[in-house]
Amino acid sequence: MQIVKLDKEKLNEFLAIQDHGEFLQSGEWGELLKKDNGKVFRIGIEEHGKLVGVASFVKKTVFGFNYFFCPRGPVVAESEKLKVASFLFAEIEKAAKREKAIFFRFEPIFNIQSRELGVKLKRSVDVEPSKTAIVNLEKDEEKLLSAMHPKTRYNIRLAEKRGVKIKEGGKDDFDNFWRIMKETVARDGFRLHSKGHYQKMLELDNSFVRLFLAEYNSRIVAAVLSVFFGDTITYVHGASANKDRNVMAPYLLHWHIIKLGKSLGYKYYDFNGIDEHKWPGVTRFKIGFGGAEVDRPGTFDLVLKESGYNIYKILRSIRRKL
Repeated sequence: MQIVKLDKEKLNEFLAIQDHGEFLQSGEWGELLKKDNGKVFRIGIEEHGKLVGVASFVKKTVFGFNYFFCPRGPVVAESEKLKVASFLFAEIEKAAKREKAIFFRFEPIFNIQSRELGVKLKRSVDVEPSKTAIVNLEKDEEKLLSAMHPKTRYNIRLAEKRGVKIKEGGKDDFDNFWRIMKETVARDGFRLHSKGHYQKMLELDNSFVRLFLAEYNSRIVAAVLSVFFGDTITYVHGASANKDRNVMAPYLLHWHIIKLGKSLGYKYYDFNGIDEHKWPGVTRFKIGFGGAEVDRPGTFDLVLKESGYNIYKILRSIRRKL
């Protein structure tokens, strides 16, 4: 095996042929991470002239310490996962020494054990949700509808009956999106990213990030930001206005994107995060569409400098108590 240079196109080609093509590892998402955080690294592993593993990660600094974060990765081919992952981690350790990073935070998409890799791993607080609901778009529309909760089907039809219209938006619609996003956060208590983060998302390739809007009585009442990548459409951000919630626009909005995904040949619609304890209402909404519940391993830290890592953990614990 050998390390190879990895440009955006080569990275995306590899990810696109993997099941549930992991957009958080994509070249486009790397561009967003670079705008938000700074330095982005891409490592590729080749064997017999074929790419078998990739890791795209960003350098972050907190409490004066540097660390790496690899969202929903590394991604390795099905065969010989441990062998490829071990090779990747060895290369990441070299990069960490150059960049003075004390740990490598990552979200593996396959089960992983420290003793199998010969490295020191610590379970960390999840960055991305480790549990999700995924709808199989290869079913026909009738089967998709029949798999839904009866209330979900009812609300889709109600929104249609009330005259809710769905349209695709773009950068010019950002103010509407931002208005109802702030309403949603104030109402439901979710964490809001910076305004600039969402604007940067909409500046990415419009075949990658797409904005969908629900309109009722000439007013935008709901919105969804989705990522189209590989074989999967992923629901990334959503919002609904306080007014006219009774027309059930979000239900029709997701049904529209599901049908669009089918027509474009996508295999999956990922609702991107469920948790009955943290987000009971949102979780009921998402699982109402009948998707299969999927558990992922979660978030881990590969400890590279023990003393610095321990100080970081103490400081993080203090900050959370403030």
